[in-house]
Amino acid sequence: MSVVNTTQPVIAVRNLKKSFGDFTAVNDISFSVDKGVRFGILGPNGAGKTSTIRMIYGFSPITAGDLSVFGLDIKTKARIIKARIGVCQQDNTLDPDLTVMQNFEVFARYFDIDKKTARKRALSLLKYFALEQRQNARVTELSGGMVRRLVIARALINQPELLILDEPTTGLDPQSRHQLWEKLESLKAQGITILLTTHYMDEAARLCDQLVIMDQGKILAQGSPQSLISEYTGSNIIEVTEPEDDLRAFSRAKGVRQEDLGHRLIIYAENGHEFYREICNRFTHKTCILRSATLEDVFLKLTGRELRE
Repeated sequence: MSVVNTTQPVIAVRNLKKSFGDFTAVNDISFSVDKGVRFGILGPNGAGKTSTIRMIYGFSPITAGDLSVFGLDIKTKARIIKARIGVCQQDNTLDPDLTVMQNFEVFARYFDIDKKTARKRALSLLKYFALEQRQNARVTELSGGMVRRLVIARALINQPELLILDEPTTGLDPQSRHQLWEKLESLKAQGITILLTTHYMDEAARLCDQLVIMDQGKILAQGSPQSLISEYTGSNIIEVTEPEDDLRAFSRAKGVRQEDLGHRLIIYAENGHEFYREICNRFTHKTCILRSATLEDVFLKLTGRELRE
């Protein structure tokens, strides 16, 4: 006898659309996010990532389609939904005139959390994000990395079931990014569902269990980082600088997937090591490299390599 999975997704998006006048920012997208999953929306600037999550946390009304969070319709139950989520926007929304602790206390009032409870939770969160020594400092005294950790910590004050992060590490130095990644990774053990947007490939590969790749308001692909790599590029990449015409012809004859950029030939090879040795033996090895495929290769293959304004 088969067992039917009745678990309801935390987020369910179906044929979602967002338009601003004649411009369509989100164009008929569908996906779902299960409980406890770290889900990413990956895409270049202007892909529709922020427009999508703003509809999910009730900041921007949807133009068309269906959107539910915790099984509740965002169009009629936004107030209830907002009480159960935490949101970290791209911009720094902290009050610079207040101390770190005061920012927690004021923000907690939006969730009807009393001052005593707010201070207790704030102290716990500050310790978790290594900011406990800064509770009486003003926001203007904090570094960029501290500010981002503080914004995320504040978003957890209401003990949300869903945490939404809009490009959480943009502008941070590598050390601060990695510190923040470690904290976000450990939140999964607490059962918190995380939805994040990013245009950093390494961030998506490390943090996301599942993701969608968006461009120009549409979803181009969705799955786990590794499944997307397997589907769109294969496990290995061969790059040849200034490829010879006979190498191009040889590669085409082999029927392998490839991108010819003129000055560079990118070959997506399943049997990469064998094909690489064959190329080196028959053609050249000075300008030929073999490497593992990454999510960035998938991203560039799907969204293109041209510069965007």
